Amino acid sequence: MAGIASLREVGSQSPLAEADDADLARLLEKPKVNIERQRSCDEISFSELTVNIRAADGFENIYSPGGAGFDTPASSVRNSFEPHPMIGEAWNALRSSLVFFRGRPVGTIAALDHASEEVLNYDQVFVRDFVPSALAFLMNGEPEIVKNFLLKTLLLQGWEKRVDRFQLGQGVMPASFKVLHDPHREVDTVVADFGESAIGRVAPVDSGFWWIILLRAYTKSTGDLSLAETPECQKGMRLILSLCLSEGFDTFPTLLCADGCSMIDRRMGIYGYPIEIQALFFMALRCALIMLRHDAQGKEFVERIVKRLHALSFHMRSYFWIDFQKLNDIYRFKTEEYSHTAVNKFNVIPNSIPEWIFDFMPTRGGYFVGNVSPARVDFRWFALGNCVAILSSLATPEQSMAIMDLIEARWEELIGEMPLKITYPSLEGQEWMIVTGYDPKNTRWSYHNGGSWPVLLWLLTAACIKTGRPQIARRAIELAESRLLKDGWPEYYDGKLGRYIGKQARRFQTWSISGYLVAKMMLEDPSHLGMISLEEDKAMKPLIKRSISWSR
Repeated sequence: MAGIASLREVGSQSPLAEADDADLARLLEKPKVNIERQRSCDEISFSELTVNIRAADGFENIYSPGGAGFDTPASSVRNSFEPHPMIGEAWNALRSSLVFFRGRPVGTIAALDHASEEVLNYDQVFVRDFVPSALAFLMNGEPEIVKNFLLKTLLLQGWEKRVDRFQLGQGVMPASFKVLHDPHREVDTVVADFGESAIGRVAPVDSGFWWIILLRAYTKSTGDLSLAETPECQKGMRLILSLCLSEGFDTFPTLLCADGCSMIDRRMGIYGYPIEIQALFFMALRCALIMLRHDAQGKEFVERIVKRLHALSFHMRSYFWIDFQKLNDIYRFKTEEYSHTAVNKFNVIPNSIPEWIFDFMPTRGGYFVGNVSPARVDFRWFALGNCVAILSSLATPEQSMAIMDLIEARWEELIGEMPLKITYPSLEGQEWMIVTGYDPKNTRWSYHNGGSWPVLLWLLTAACIKTGRPQIARRAIELAESRLLKDGWPEYYDGKLGRYIGKQARRFQTWSISGYLVAKMMLEDPSHLGMISLEEDKAMKPLIKRSISWSR
């Protein structure tokens, strides 16, 4: 993570900040609209949505978990059994990370490690990092901080964004923001980073997708439809969608991205079409489809989203998926096929298949590979992308179960002694030198290069519950509980089994704390899954029509 010296700063006393504050106050004062719906929009097919996206029920059925006092975990109140002693410690640590702007909580900082000499940007509110914190507060009946965060980041989206002399797209969401308090002048100042201060100066492609996903989670949890239906939120969604649905020279429905544009924010060879971005893209499109108003401006986006979803689901399920049979097929591929009926459509050279995958691939199980582009397949396992694929129903039910089979069959490799490997395997030797550029932080089995990240526990748990395999999550949570608290909630662990606290890991990493809480609360009350999960669209497969160039 990088420092904040070059972040654009806007004081709350400036005209722009005054306007932002006035807009935020105005949006917060709008009354909630709580409406019970008769039919879940998750269950409506894309074909129906094309015709009448907001007919009859509009939004989904609402899960509304009971609330509790500000200092009391609601999940403990709702359950009669004694909660794990770590839960109270986790809630105290999470509340210590709260960030306030003019007296209102607007997020949580990335880490509160007093022992670390270098703060860098760990004292900022990151969009992606706040998601598990937001889910924890929603599950605990404390939605206001989530609403404040959504509105504050929405206002930041409207800022002018420049890197050197180049202006970024209007819809780009910030990677992070920081609130500076001046006690003498009694002024709060907001600084934001849209990529101009990040390592490698890469804009956060995932921030906008997480914002849309979190807006839907807030609506699903609270029943407050008024926030998503405000002109400001509708415009925010359209601006994000405009960036990723724009026409260009693409021949694939996937999004072309630079290295370091997501959680893996350093050079790790994910440039091209990384699974994490494609899965988040798919989920954000489905969430936006549910929330967009069917007015003159929204209708065009609805139609474009439906077309993209059909193409994207077909592409990902067909070309990113690998299992024992598919690996054997690639191993036997012919190359240099020039025709509409080519089997090896991306001209993958069988000799480029890495040796490790032949032993790694079980006879039962499969996963979405890390990347697919002309003559290149990144066969590495990426945890976040595969878990989001399950939650968004990008993965079919059969593929979702196969991913769970893989995790069980390769427990030592993917879970080890601390869940969960962000990638597998690690890059080593000359490959590490070439791909990472000698990155001293991403050495083998460390950080993003095969490190173990406790935050991923919530995504694993959600995927396990959705696939009816909660025992996998329970086993992983028990492993985490044996170390996390006494180790001081590290950011990540190093080593092939995740045995050692990461060499540069911050302690009291907020999303390690909130990820644990969300995992525990989902296991205690599986209805929470509805905030972050979408059911499969039954009409998706029949509606897909292959063009002659895709047929065999």
